[in-house]
Amino acid sequence: MSEIAESIRLEGLVQGVGMRPTVWRLARELDLRGSVQNDGSGVLIRLWGEPARIDRFLPMLTAALPPLARIDRINRSVWAPHQPPADFAIESSAAGDVHTGVAPDAATCSRCLADVLDPADRRHGYPFTNCTHCGPRLSIVRAIPYDRANTSMAGFPLCQRCRSEYENPTNRRFHAQPNACADCGPRVWLEAADGTTVACGNPIETAATLLGQGRIVAIKGIGGFHLACDAMNAEAVEMLRQRKHRDHKPFAMMAPDLDVVRRYASVSAESARLLAGTAAPIVLLPQSGQPLPAAIAPGQSRIGFMLPYSPLHHLLMARLSGPIVLTSGNLSDEPQATDNTQARERLGNIADFLLLHDRDIVNRLDDSVAHIAAGRPRLLRRARGYAPASLPLPAGFESAPEILAMGGELKNTFCLLKDGEAILSQHMGDLEEAATLRDFRHNLKLYADLFQHRPAAIATDLHPDYLSTGDGQALAAEQSLPLIAVQHHHAHLAACMAEHGRPLMAAPVLGVLLDGLGMGEAGELWGGEFLIGDYRRFRRAARLQPVAMPGGSRAIREPWRNAYAHLSAALGWETVRTHYANLAIVQLLESKPLGPLQQAIAKGLNSPPASSAGRLFAAAAACLGLSPERVSYEGQAACELESLAESEFEAQADSGYGHTLSLDGSLWTVGWQPFWQGLLDDLAANADAAVIAARFHLGIAQAVAATAQRICEEQGIITVVLSGGVFQNRWLLEATQRRLAGAGLEALIPEQIPANDGGLALGQVAVAAAKLLAADTLEIEA
Repeated sequence: MSEIAESIRLEGLVQGVGMRPTVWRLARELDLRGSVQNDGSGVLIRLWGEPARIDRFLPMLTAALPPLARIDRINRSVWAPHQPPADFAIESSAAGDVHTGVAPDAATCSRCLADVLDPADRRHGYPFTNCTHCGPRLSIVRAIPYDRANTSMAGFPLCQRCRSEYENPTNRRFHAQPNACADCGPRVWLEAADGTTVACGNPIETAATLLGQGRIVAIKGIGGFHLACDAMNAEAVEMLRQRKHRDHKPFAMMAPDLDVVRRYASVSAESARLLAGTAAPIVLLPQSGQPLPAAIAPGQSRIGFMLPYSPLHHLLMARLSGPIVLTSGNLSDEPQATDNTQARERLGNIADFLLLHDRDIVNRLDDSVAHIAAGRPRLLRRARGYAPASLPLPAGFESAPEILAMGGELKNTFCLLKDGEAILSQHMGDLEEAATLRDFRHNLKLYADLFQHRPAAIATDLHPDYLSTGDGQALAAEQSLPLIAVQHHHAHLAACMAEHGRPLMAAPVLGVLLDGLGMGEAGELWGGEFLIGDYRRFRRAARLQPVAMPGGSRAIREPWRNAYAHLSAALGWETVRTHYANLAIVQLLESKPLGPLQQAIAKGLNSPPASSAGRLFAAAAACLGLSPERVSYEGQAACELESLAESEFEAQADSGYGHTLSLDGSLWTVGWQPFWQGLLDDLAANADAAVIAARFHLGIAQAVAATAQRICEEQGIITVVLSGGVFQNRWLLEATQRRLAGAGLEALIPEQIPANDGGLALGQVAVAAAKLLAADTLEIEA
């Protein structure tokens, strides 16, 4: 039979994941000749052989994909070699423009873990064991192609035995770039806080002993440092809070295995899959079973657990019988430390000891956070294990130019658009913190170099005072690029549409976007929006009633201010103080300087009106005595309110507080007069606080669903997007989704991308691309 030659191009997450040895094995199995190599575009395969065998190759490859691989595109073309190849070879990587992805870091696979725990294996006890199916990726890479010379493993020459594995296509460590052993790889050691090295035979075992003694240990991990202590030692947990200056924000924990997690939390099958998956995120779980110290998660009904995801963590946890606190290695609000010098300087006053190693962390990666809500896993923070895996944009975006989207101010991520795919950065954090802003700017340059990204346009939030907006404006001016400002809630809408694959030219949907704050089209503060829109445009169809934020940004930190503003707007303060004088919230508010506050609201002095759902939650939390004076982290009051509602949520399913709906021109407004009346009446009747919290959530859900249903009926819309940080609240999300489903409406809800501002950059990229493509279309038509 005659033979043919064909070239096959694979694009996607195809480098550093074992793709080349898989191709080599299948080609030899099919008796095909040719070659495979990495280059800037992905993986290039050249095949010579019988047509039938070549036709069988791709189906077999698809069925045998390595665990971390993802093929987004396959391009086949004729190959014309000068002469037939003699065999099938794996060739050295080729340079070129970058069009391929970088795989996320992956949790230790079962085979590597078995090696580490096997006393007869040469890697027994070695904390940096890995293969092509697991281990560090983004955290160590400096450039593409993903080869050892372009990673922080470049300084560790392979010993003969590791090199034999590295060069053997039949070995699972073939071209595993971080491959190493105790003879040639990174090493680990233990230091006291004063910088002296602790003399010990096994630093990891000694660290475990210290944790058991109630000491705090800083641990250098995959993407940064953690601070650890015994989670069952209340004194140690409280000491960590004090030293870290973290008053109330919950701590995450690591447990040796799922059985230990189940001692303290309810673990569904879906949660177990998340915990044990290759991304190994922190998963928020309902508390259940044995109690934990109250200081682990003050005021919360859920606790965050993760499982060991590196050999170092496995070796540490194997020597412990219970969970440890494993929280980011930083002072509150700073980015976590990533190098040994930083850790000594910044963590020396927090940790008693530091467990260090000499493999550099090139790229900081926080732990990802997920939960199960409305029956699906949903990311709350997208970082280690997920970033920078790209997201193919839907049909219609294939020819979009390269775009850089700068994201928001809080929970920042940025996003590159290249070759029709969105590359969303790992969680950066809050840019108001100077160190986070520096890290943001460093990563912008890193990603530009890593992906050889040269944007044709810059997209930013509409808010001119966001630091990300300012940097975007400066970049656009410096490079003479178009600047596209995207309204905050339109970005939330577009991000969810893009994630769910809604095509560029699809019909408009209704977006219900509930969050803290975002700038509206005319400079107003929005945060409770019903937008009819697609990628290119939107129209505001409804809103939550705007209420003043007395004191401006102080109202974000001091919930009592929101309580006063909402009660005054809905019922009038004189009515409230007359009829509900004995309520604790009224007495608290009466102790405040209400005269000047009311004057400021009346005159519009530092009291901007906002249609914010976040401030509505803060007001209700204050009325229930949940952190009314001041919160110590963003969303604290709302999280405590959600936890309080848990025990009564199902029992109160049909008893949510009421609302009003009024039409002004073409804009509907959801009002809260009966809502607040009902809540205060329940307080006055000494109703259980959990009952009130449940009725609050159900009342919001009823208002949202009823408003959405009316708009959809009027406009002939059948799809509703539910997004914005407030929809990370399980009770609100699930109650709203049930009501929409009962009305025959489809709900799209973020899953892979956070509903909070961590997803904004994806929406900005989609909106900017749609507008540029529309402009190109108009130009062609003209």
